[in-house]
Amino acid sequence: MEITAAVAHKPMADFTLETLTLDAPRPGEVLVKVAAVGLCHTDLAARAGMVPIPMPAVLGHEGAGTVVEVGEGVTKVAPGDKVALTFTSCGQCTNCTLGSPAYCYQFLPLNYAGARPDGSAPLTWADGPVHSVFFGQSSFASHALANERNVVKLPEDAPLELVGPLGCGIQTGAGAVMNSMAAHPGSSLLVMGGGSVGLAGVLGGVVQGCETIIVLEPHQSRRALALELGATHALDPADGELAEQVRAILPFGVQYVFDTTGIPSVISASLGAMAPHASLGLVGVPTDPTASIELNLMQAMIIGIKLYGIIEGGAVPDEFIPRLAALHAQGRFPFDKMITKFPFAQINQAIEAGHQGEVVKVVLVHD
Repeated sequence: MEITAAVAHKPMADFTLETLTLDAPRPGEVLVKVAAVGLCHTDLAARAGMVPIPMPAVLGHEGAGTVVEVGEGVTKVAPGDKVALTFTSCGQCTNCTLGSPAYCYQFLPLNYAGARPDGSAPLTWADGPVHSVFFGQSSFASHALANERNVVKLPEDAPLELVGPLGCGIQTGAGAVMNSMAAHPGSSLLVMGGGSVGLAGVLGGVVQGCETIIVLEPHQSRRALALELGATHALDPADGELAEQVRAILPFGVQYVFDTTGIPSVISASLGAMAPHASLGLVGVPTDPTASIELNLMQAMIIGIKLYGIIEGGAVPDEFIPRLAALHAQGRFPFDKMITKFPFAQINQAIEAGHQGEVVKVVLVHD
């Protein structure tokens, strides 16, 4: 079938809207009419050439829509079902079978290779194949071909114009706090970075019952939003050393630290703000892939630092995404407050708005 897709042709160039041909679903695959798709930092990193998907490519990995057709053997969803699209996994490796699909042994090739596992391309144009299958979906398009493992069935009343980011960014932030670190009621949480992933971490801390939630963020508007979403304190890094600011609030330090910045100096500074036996969760992608931090082994041993490298919030999407959607419906997870909607055709304008700090989380909505 013919579809409209936003195509990335070369690093840092604007996306162009083009007509492509999409395969019918093969066994195990699901054809989805995309209603809306979140714009994630990982999409922009892929367009910049920092993620190893070849170009030209169709990106997008926070899709939400309605099932149009299913391939042979698919039983999880049926035509007409509302779904969120998320990362894909093999379902057969040790981690998948143990309930940790975000750490699938085949995560990189399945989500970043730009083709099906057999090397075929579901998207083509006049010049031949177009790299796609990004996170098993490539949902910067009017329609996406996913597979049974990475579609999550939603309730009939699910707001498709909102739920796409639950498939990656919101899942990552909330899951880091709720799943990976599993912050306990009455605990303290420091979130570094007030973008959508960090603010999702704040919401996760509220759900977990954290007593003190501190956000470190340079932009005043995002600090204000963090307080609106449930943070108890919002710190400006320009106001002084991080450890001093945190210990002015919590003399013994903070129990959970969640970094979304990927900035080594910020992460290193947080070590001095930690309470004994504190947890440090890392999701921020550094601009330099060789970046590292210095960890004093004696300090780490004496205070018992627990370090978590976190992918997709350590979530099992079929369980966690419906949980977040239900919490939102109950008014306990108001992630919609960080979302700004743009028409899908304005994808490049939406990216620029993000670069200018005018928006926190963009969702591109189809007519």
